[in-house]
Amino acid sequence: DNLPNLKCFSLKCYMKFKSYDNTILPLRRRMSCLEKLTLYLRIEDRDRFIDGNYLENEILVNMSQLHSFTFYICTYIKSIGLVHNLSSEDIQQTFINIEQHNVASIVHYIEPEQIVCSIFSIPFTFDRLEDIGNIFPNIIFSNVTYLLVQDVVPFNRKFFIRVARAFPLLKTFRIFSFDSRLLCDLDSSQSDEIAEYRYLIYLDMLCANINNLEQFLNQGKTYVPCLTKLKVVHNNLRIVTNNFTREETRRNCAKIKRLILMIPLVHSKDFYLYFPLL
Repeated sequence: DNLPNLKCFSLKCYMKFKSYDNTILPLRRRMSCLEKLTLYLRIEDRDRFIDGNYLENEILVNMSQLHSFTFYICTYIKSIGLVHNLSSEDIQQTFINIEQHNVASIVHYIEPEQIVCSIFSIPFTFDRLEDIGNIFPNIIFSNVTYLLVQDVVPFNRKFFIRVARAFPLLKTFRIFSFDSRLLCDLDSSQSDEIAEYRYLIYLDMLCANINNLEQFLNQGKTYVPCLTKLKVVHNNLRIVTNNFTREETRRNCAKIKRLILMIPLVHSKDFYLYFPLL
């Protein structure tokens, strides 16, 4: 049945789900009188990306009274089934013929055989942003406090400096990287600028490369005055801190109150001197 009295609808689903076409789509078709619609969706198990053409044909065409549409929609697709590689520009072109011009599109690999397409309205009003990679729009995400980045292309120092500028209120940062290089000073010639994460509380480096961990713990590269929670691989932490004796990484570890290592370990005296608040 139609829902003629429903004027405002908001749906935010932070977990990936597979039942979009059988659940969300039929529900939305009953809301033809909506004036305000907000969607935050991460959708798996589709054979096509959700793009501007889809929004026009499946949402906007059925909602003549809609005057406010705020959205962040991610579609995850296995690249094996794609006829050709789509780009962010290809997706952006699908928005030309509709009124929703303030839209950003990102297409990138998060795994060797999986592509994610993210489309979202600008300005970005949500407090979470997930599964973006090395390339993202040159805008300020002033409301985002939770960020998850993932890419098959390694993250470098310039990327983290750019993230610090684009997400000034970030509190939770989760980094997923398939880069398997050993610890090295690959980024030393790129920039002397310090990335400032003034409000960052929780850093998840469990699936990040060891070079990314060094970037954040090295006080000469990153400023994290509020960092109190760290999730990390113990051996990476041991190497980066030189068995918990390295001075360059001591300050950024000193305020950590919760260290998540996934496996219980017996720690040395140097470890507890390095993390005095544990």
